[in-house]
This record gives sequence, C-alpha cells and structure tokens, in this order.
Amino acid sequence: MVDPREEIRARLQTDRPHSARVWNYLLGGKDNYPVDSEAGDVILSTFPEFVAVARLQRRFLARAVRFLAGEAGVRQFLDIGTGLPTADNTHELAQRIAPESRIVYVDNDPLVLAHAKALLTSSPEGACSYIDADVRDPDRILATAAETLDLTRPVALTMLGILGQISDAERPADLVSTLLAGLPPGSYLALSDGTDSNAALNKAVQVYNGQSANTYHLRSPEDIAAYFDGLTLLDPGVVPTATWHPDPDQPEEPTADVSVCGVAIKN
Repeated sequence: MVDPREEIRARLQTDRPHSARVWNYLLGGKDNYPVDSEAGDVILSTFPEFVAVARLQRRFLARAVRFLAGEAGVRQFLDIGTGLPTADNTHELAQRIAPESRIVYVDNDPLVLAHAKALLTSSPEGACSYIDADVRDPDRILATAAETLDLTRPVALTMLGILGQISDAERPADLVSTLLAGLPPGSYLALSDGTDSNAALNKAVQVYNGQSANTYHLRSPEDIAAYFDGLTLLDPGVVPTATWHPDPDQPEEPTADVSVCGVAIKN
C-alpha cells in the first residue's frame, strides 16, 4: 500500500520548478522552494516585466468576479487552475458581494491542495470546496463539482493562465468545450492567457520550459479568442488584460501587452 505522504512528496517534485509555486514567488509569496525562486529569477532576468504581468492577471480575476457576482448575478463559480491562495481569492471576492455564493476550486498541485484546505474557507451562507484534479480530466471535474454546485443553474467558469499549460496536442479548446457543455445556458467563461507577441517573453518561457516540471505554451491572440467560439462575448471582447473594464481607482502599471482576456456567456 502506498504511503499517502510519500505520494505527496513525489508529486511535489521539489527538485524542479512548478508553475503555481513560481507564480507565488513572482507575486512576492513565500510558498515556494529554491528551484522555484531560481526559475522565477531566470524569467525576470529575461523579461523583467513579468511581475507586473502576474499582478495584472490577478486584478483581472478580481474585476471579472466582481462583475459576475454583481452585475451578472452569478452565485456559483468553478475556478480551474486555482494556484496558491493569496489576497482576494475567488470565494472572497464573490462572497463579499453575495455571501451565499458557492465556489469550487480545482488544481493538481499538492502544495496548493494543502493550503486550500487550510485557507479557502467559506462564509456560513455559502460553500467552498476544492477538487484535486487536472484540467485534462474535465468529466471528473464536472462530476465532482456537482457535489457542491447545482449544475442546472448558471456557473461562472474561470480559467486564468491554465490553458497555456496545455500543449496543442492535448487540444485545449476541446477541454473548454467539454467543460462548457456540462454547464447550463446563462453560464459564463472568464479566461486569460499569455500571448506569443513579445520576443523577450517568448525567450523567458523557452528557458522556463527547459527546466520546469510543467511547460507553458504561449499562443496568438486569435488562438486564445477561439476558446470563446459558440459563446456571446461581452464588451469589450477579447482584449489586452489591462483594458478589460479597468478600475479607474487602481490604474495599471505600464507593461507590455503580453496577455489577453475576455468574458462570455453561454446562451
């Protein structure tokens, strides 16, 4: 019988960088290992603006969830590619507006799982759960999410930076389609991913991929926009991440346009 602790240690792969831990390091967190900070430093030496890009994506998440829980009236969220908990996580943003909101987080990093169980706690009126699963297994994600969410009612599916971790051979668009097929009309997709339009970022990602346990795949804005096929995009469409409903009270720091995002509804 396999010792669960040994299985977790093996999955942690502390000898190689992992995306969630590198991201945590770039955002100033402490939940990472030396290999992760070393990989982060290599990225920054090639593309120093990456920290600003990381913050930009977190701020898009905040703006999107506030819109979905507020103006759109969504009360259920499926957050795939959770990453390590930080300030203003999805459930905190949603339940600040609607305490009855129900949130399911999905990630396959055991360190994320450990922190999620300790820190991602719901308001008494709502619910918050975590699925230890890979985005490559959408059917399992939907089946397990149904234990917390009512999949006959609208769900906001958030996928920030996760599809870049899926190779073309693994057909990321099909994963999105399968997930959306399991959600009812009135559900939303909020998505952001990195583009291949900046030579310095392309080089940084190439170096990262050469040493990491998981690789990242930058794509064209057109390829990322195709994830929304069959949905109705909300204004302003698929745009540079800084320009989606910008917060006038929190102007973004200047940085290269190296990611795009959008929010769309399933009719």
